[in-house]
Amino acid sequence: MGDQMKGRVALITGAARGLGRAICSALADAGASIVATDLSGLDETVSDIEAIGTAVIARDADVRSQSSVDAVVEAGLEEFGRLDIVVANAGISGWSRFWEMTEDEWSTMLDINLSGVWRTFKAAAPAMVSQGQGGSMIAISSVAGLKALPGQGHYVAAKHGVVGLVRTAAVELGPYSIRVNSIHPWGIDTQLAQDHSAFEAIVADNPSYAVSFGSILPEPRLADPEDIANAVLWLASDVSRCVTGIQLPVDMGATSV
Repeated sequence: MGDQMKGRVALITGAARGLGRAICSALADAGASIVATDLSGLDETVSDIEAIGTAVIARDADVRSQSSVDAVVEAGLEEFGRLDIVVANAGISGWSRFWEMTEDEWSTMLDINLSGVWRTFKAAAPAMVSQGQGGSMIAISSVAGLKALPGQGHYVAAKHGVVGLVRTAAVELGPYSIRVNSIHPWGIDTQLAQDHSAFEAIVADNPSYAVSFGSILPEPRLADPEDIANAVLWLASDVSRCVTGIQLPVDMGATSV
């Protein structure tokens, strides 16, 4: 276990599995105390962090509810007395052409993937500002936050929205030495990437859509969650102390094609 994050407290949403769990482990391994939150299913994440040897609390919460996210921040402050790092990772995915998706599919996607980031930042910012010791906020966006992906208009709109929010938050929180950045993965080897049927059906009917998908590296085909977690660790640490308001691709070159 390293100590570059010793004495710091990190809040991670969507922490129950996949990328969220990997982010928790990476920050805990660097010495941070962890506030982990998700809708449910946090036991394995807690076990992983306890095995590392850093402190952790876990709370069920829904990023669609401001009071729910506020309660997690309050619990973290009560337990640890501070908050230094926020990683807004909670998100969902889905496939449909924009005129074929339902209003509920559209609104749910934006409520979780965009408004959920806003609620998380909104809940954490007052405490971080009042501490007067700076900090780092990180949003997990996507390649879809930097380029169009057919069949995912709602996802693309949400992830592009995250970029605008991050840039504005970086400006507004800059005077308090709080850095705000976004990370933009391509495919990650998690549960969200396992079901290709909807994507394949859309591309099968519309072969021209396929040109939007791909990377310029033959391997890895999908990033490991730890690849993205390492980028989070860099943006959370003082090594990146001069970096704010950026969109960091970790995408095997997918935004270059």
